Amino acid sequence: MANEEDDPVVQEIDVYLAKSLAEKLYLFQYPVRPASMTYDDIPHLSAKIKPKQQKVEIEMAIDTLHPNYCRSKGEQIALNVDGACADETSTYSSKLMDKQTFCSSQTTSNTSRYAAALYRQGELHLTPLHGILQLRPSFSYLDKADAKHREREAANEAGDSSQDEAEEDVKQITVRFSRPESEQARQRRVQSYEFLQKKHAEEPWVHLHYHGLRQDSRSEHERQYLLCQGSSGVENTELVKSPRRGCSGDRGAVALTTTPPCSEYLMMLMPPSQEEERDKPVAPSNVLSMAQLRTLPLADQIKILMKNVKVMPFANLMSLLGPSVDSVAVLRGIQKVAMLVQGNWVVKSDILYPKDSSSPHSGVPAEVLCRGRDFVMWRFTQSRWAVRREVAAVTKLCAEDVRDLLEHMALVRANRGWEFLLPYDGEFIKKHPDVVQRQHLLWMGIQAKLEKVYNLGKETMPKKPDGQAGPARLVSGDQRIQAAKAKAQQNHTFLERELQQQKEQLQVSMALPGVQIKEEPLSEEGEEEDGQEVEEEEPMDTSPSDDLSNRLANGLPAGRAAGGDSFNGHPLPGCASTPVARELRAFVEATFQSQFVLTLSELKRLFNQHVASLPRGHVLFSGISDHMLQDTVLAAGCKQILVPFPRQTAASPNEQKVFALWESGDMSDQHRQVLFEIFSKNYRVRRNMIQSRLTQECGEDLSKQEVDKVLKDCCVSYGGMWYLKGTVQS
Repeated sequence: MANEEDDPVVQEIDVYLAKSLAEKLYLFQYPVRPASMTYDDIPHLSAKIKPKQQKVEIEMAIDTLHPNYCRSKGEQIALNVDGACADETSTYSSKLMDKQTFCSSQTTSNTSRYAAALYRQGELHLTPLHGILQLRPSFSYLDKADAKHREREAANEAGDSSQDEAEEDVKQITVRFSRPESEQARQRRVQSYEFLQKKHAEEPWVHLHYHGLRQDSRSEHERQYLLCQGSSGVENTELVKSPRRGCSGDRGAVALTTTPPCSEYLMMLMPPSQEEERDKPVAPSNVLSMAQLRTLPLADQIKILMKNVKVMPFANLMSLLGPSVDSVAVLRGIQKVAMLVQGNWVVKSDILYPKDSSSPHSGVPAEVLCRGRDFVMWRFTQSRWAVRREVAAVTKLCAEDVRDLLEHMALVRANRGWEFLLPYDGEFIKKHPDVVQRQHLLWMGIQAKLEKVYNLGKETMPKKPDGQAGPARLVSGDQRIQAAKAKAQQNHTFLERELQQQKEQLQVSMALPGVQIKEEPLSEEGEEEDGQEVEEEEPMDTSPSDDLSNRLANGLPAGRAAGGDSFNGHPLPGCASTPVARELRAFVEATFQSQFVLTLSELKRLFNQHVASLPRGHVLFSGISDHMLQDTVLAAGCKQILVPFPRQTAASPNEQKVFALWESGDMSDQHRQVLFEIFSKNYRVRRNMIQSRLTQECGEDLSKQEVDKVLKDCCVSYGGMWYLKGTVQS
């Protein structure tokens, strides 16, 4: 109260709200000119407006007698636009550029907080603005000059051609009937940039009459509408408030003091802005506003940039995001939306083709497009070149779809094919080996899926020219085995030295006499020779018995289970004696709790994906053999189902090894065990057989929902028959 008394009111101004021009008043912002050359002195030849778009065009005269006007330039521009012959359609009838057009652009989408004020006789009159438009010079006459030039060239070419030439040969044409437009296609067409531009162009112009400030009395008459028409305050009933300290008057008078004004009065005069439902600004879909982009979370920024650019080096991405962004966070985010190809990042297919979308050319679903694009991306991990015909032959997509997929990440070279868009980024490969390793594992999983879907053979694998620099090749079969053997031989010395150090440290820490550490080969070179398995298969209990569990291949062999704490130098995974074994056991248990049935091939794929998502230096990066993975599965309570595959099956040995969770602790354990027994004797089964066997073993009160749950957990249906998951061969 003391501060308010020290700062007295010096003047009171009555504030009026005029509404006569509330829905019609626009503020035009002209280009800045010297004070000696005001726009009021320049004749306005014409003006027109599109009210819905709030777009204005004003045509103004140019003072050709001004000392700064270049007459020769004006004549040259008029000649280029209209040509030598002037007619009614000429832009410059005087053969001189004597006028200029200004076009408007909308400066702000929300003008509810802006008003025009007029101060007169101690009163402040406010009129809300309906729009704020910024005028800029229009150079459409240059487009007209280009059109005239093209017309003259076409006329000259037509005149040079002989009139006696024979008619062109009749050519065969193909007539295609357009298919009915779907609702999704119609929505995309309505939201397209071309449709919006066409719709805006169809709005008619409304011609206006310009009245200068001192040219006639009409402008002064219209100016009076900026004043509140009723002196009794009829128009300002919403501004009437009870007098308070700092505010006075029955018409909403505001006191000019250095203290804050009455907040309630200001809230009524300028209410908080509300988000209005407006159409998005018309702009091409590939145009980004960096100012708006940087207001989004980092993950959204990366996703939007990669979706628009599609292929980008990591250094360019960091420069776009700004110097203050953490590169580790960017690396973590880029791996969620892109894949590494030749050291560069390429946006993932499911980002470009969402689940419910389809091809605009052929209408194929997004799943097929994603699979085809993954094949193109994988192809470029093998070589810098791809051939469109080969891609089309493998993916079975139409020519337009294949061209779109290639244009995302490659450039066409005459007589050579399609070359990857960016050069190989060896610097990123050397700087981030952990990221490269994760991406390598992901590509191995994608390659396995593509080989299964497209039946890729060795002849499909591209051959890399000698001496060509590039990332590590992803191959399969015998080549992968030979590469693994070569790598194991190269690392043999290092691994042997590391193992010796671990043995010495263990002996020093334990200091127990008589303790011996049984060594094992550092690589599994002896397991496979010439691409064929020679390992001895574990004996499986297949003897007939009434006990259900004895009819399947059970657990670990008796020799391993009774052999103590280790087997061949490895601690048993079930003992959980090492961090690697504990982590592997946790992964296996979590996976089978959700999947129930897995082949060894699918389990290895899931494990590779799991390892790729782990941080650098995790214990599982030390390497897990197939034997250790199978032992962990059996120790986790799973059992191998000896499914009788057909003799002519195309399934690999790893795909024929089927493991199932025997007991999960829920009410469906008995049902699943009966199902596993059925598939231990049958490769495929009809539903009625499964239903009758379950009813016989578990009782007649088994409901259809329970049968459906068991089938959903463990089986897939194909061609009217039921198969265990992972065993169906399409």
